Amino acid sequence: MKLLLVEDSERLRQTLQHGLQGAGFTVDAAGDGVEAGGFLASYDYDLVVLDLMLPRLDGIGVLHNLPAGDRRPRVLVLSARDQVPDRIKALNAGADDYMVKPFAFDELVARLHALARRPQQAQPPVLHYGPLAWDPLSQSASVHDEPLPLTPREFAVLGLLLRHRGRAFSRLEILERTAGSDSEVSDRSVEVLVFGLRRKLDAAGVPGLIETRRGTGYLIA
Repeated sequence: MKLLLVEDSERLRQTLQHGLQGAGFTVDAAGDGVEAGGFLASYDYDLVVLDLMLPRLDGIGVLHNLPAGDRRPRVLVLSARDQVPDRIKALNAGADDYMVKPFAFDELVARLHALARRPQQAQPPVLHYGPLAWDPLSQSASVHDEPLPLTPREFAVLGLLLRHRGRAFSRLEILERTAGSDSEVSDRSVEVLVFGLRRKLDAAGVPGLIETRRGTGYLIA
C-alpha cells in the first residue's frame, strides 16, 4: 500500500517513515500542508497519515483539498490535539480515523490496516486470474493455492497490473506507483523487476501473463 505521511517534526517524520516502511508500506513524506498537496496532486495514495498543526497549510486545509472519487485516500489524523471538538472538526472535514499523540506504533499500523480493509472501490479484496490469486490484505500471492514467493515490489507491480487489466503502464508509471518518490531506483530497473516477476510466474505455471506493448509498457490483458 502506498502511504503519504504528513508531519512537520523532522525527527518524528523520519522515525515514522522508517517504521512504516518496515511494516510494508511504500511511504512518501511531506513536512507541511502545501508540500502534501503537491504529492496528492501528483501521485495516488491508499492512505494518508496527517498531522493537524502544519506550517503553510494546516491539516484541515489538506483534508478539504483531498482528491475526489476513486483517487481519494483514507486519512488517519495523528495529532497532539486531544480535545473532542478537534476530533469532530477533523472527522467532519473528511478524516476517516483519529489518533492522539503520544501513541503506540503498533496501534497505528493496526488502524492503518483496518482503514485499508474498509470497502472503497467496487473490486474484490482478493484478485484472481485463472489459478493466480493476489491478496492485498495478507500481502501474499499464490498459484493453485501454492504460495508464490514475491518481493514487496514484485507483489506491488503484479497487483497494479491485475487491478488495471487491459491498461499498459510505462516503466515510469510503474516506478511512481510502486516506489516512493524519493526512491533512488531508476525506471530502467523496472525491466529487471518485471523480468524477475515473469520468471516466477512462468515457474509457478502462469506463463505469458505479463505482456509488453512496444512504446506503451507492460500489461495483463
